[in-house]
Amino acid sequence: MAWLRGVRWSGVRSFLASLLVAFSLMSVPVAAHTEEQLHEHGRSGTDAGAGDAATVGLSERLGEKIPLDLTFRDETGSPVRLGDLVTVPTIILPVYYSCTNVCNFLQGGLASVLPEVRRTPVEEYRVISVSFDETETPALAGRYKRTYLNSMNAPFPEDGWRFLTGEPENIRRLTDAAGFRFERRGRDFIHPVASIIVTRDGTIVRYLYGTTFLPKDLTLALLEARDGKVGTTIRKMVGYCFTFDPKSKTYVFNLLRVSATIVIICTGAFLAFLFLTGKKRPGPPRGNHGTD
Repeated sequence: MAWLRGVRWSGVRSFLASLLVAFSLMSVPVAAHTEEQLHEHGRSGTDAGAGDAATVGLSERLGEKIPLDLTFRDETGSPVRLGDLVTVPTIILPVYYSCTNVCNFLQGGLASVLPEVRRTPVEEYRVISVSFDETETPALAGRYKRTYLNSMNAPFPEDGWRFLTGEPENIRRLTDAAGFRFERRGRDFIHPVASIIVTRDGTIVRYLYGTTFLPKDLTLALLEARDGKVGTTIRKMVGYCFTFDPKSKTYVFNLLRVSATIVIICTGAFLAFLFLTGKKRPGPPRGNHGTD
């Protein structure tokens, strides 16, 4: 049983080491993107973290409508009316294309499951990415469109996923109607991570949170949008691209804390496995081992 005791002790040491790493990750703030002079970006010289709770977040507007009379620019730079795109159940992704963190994970996660959704794009649903950064250009939108469509490794119509940019007043009207609140911090933004499902008349029927998707969830949400049924959201923790730590005066990327939690759960499960399977098992029956 010496080997078993060794395995047990090794598992305990591994668990304790992982636990220490996890708590270290949760307690040490990590700068995200470039670390700029954040104080300089505060409003009227105030602390850059002030007012985040009031200006950043997500308030669900289930059953309400987004304005379809808004005009944006598509990937070619041509003006397009939102109502001319939302002609079928539509998944709207509020993002900014130059984001190197969760906006990419959000769109990449969706691209990975769209080929498995049991609906026909363009005919039965459409996806629209809308940049809330008014400085971004149609050329940038087009580049990211090609990236995500190519990442699918499956045929997907160009008109099935549109990438829009626009003027600040139109962006704000859309995000305000959806209850999506964001705020610029230098070249980056603090913003929620969510997708919005609307019907062909712009009625909001569901919000999907996070950067990962299940085909059945998307299919169900699109069916609800087709039938005009407002789905009850299974509330999840609303993730944010960045949160501001007023003590360290820097941004903390929340996915790090989520990863630390996963480490704790996995190592705890491993420790439980060792103890449950490491109980002393009865040895072979003792008897005479003489030769014939």
